[in-house]
Formats: sequence, C-alpha cells, structure tokens
Amino acid sequence: MCLGVPARIEAIVDAEQQLVTVALSGVERNVNASCIWPESPETLLGQWALIHVGFAMALLSESEAEQTLSALAAMGAEEHEMADFSGLGGAQ
Repeated sequence: MCLGVPARIEAIVDAEQQLVTVALSGVERNVNASCIWPESPETLLGQWALIHVGFAMALLSESEAEQTLSALAAMGAEEHEMADFSGLGGAQ
C-alpha cells in the first residue's frame, strides 16, 4: 500500500518546474509541488505537505502532520511508508 506521508518543505529546487525538496526523518526528496504552488513560492518553505507518489498533494498544519505520522506508527505502516518515501520500497 502506498499512503501519503507528511513531509516538511525545505527548499525550492526549480520554481519554473515547481519542484521542492521535502524532508522526513532525515530523508530528503525532490517532489512536484504544482498541486499546492502559490503565487509566492517562498511561502511554502517550512510548511508541511502531504506527499504521495512524488507529488505534494496538500498543505498540512504541523499538528496534522504529527497526528498523521503518529497514526502511521500506530498502524505499523511507518517503516513501509518511509521505505517508499526514501525510494527503497518497491512502489515508486
């Protein structure tokens, strides 16, 4: 199963292509942010986004992100989702 996972937006990689770097538990990954791209992309820095198959699908509050990560851990899905997020899992 491939769920969306919350990750923090750390950098804008390419504004023209709407790519950002997100980080989760020390793992960084570039993702497409076109679904959440604002008029002023700098406002994305430091925000939490729900990441699914290489796309930032929605913005989350820090509280929502923490609750989602706790729920994944409680379901025992955290390790699987982290492997997918870091590119080590089978689903890409």
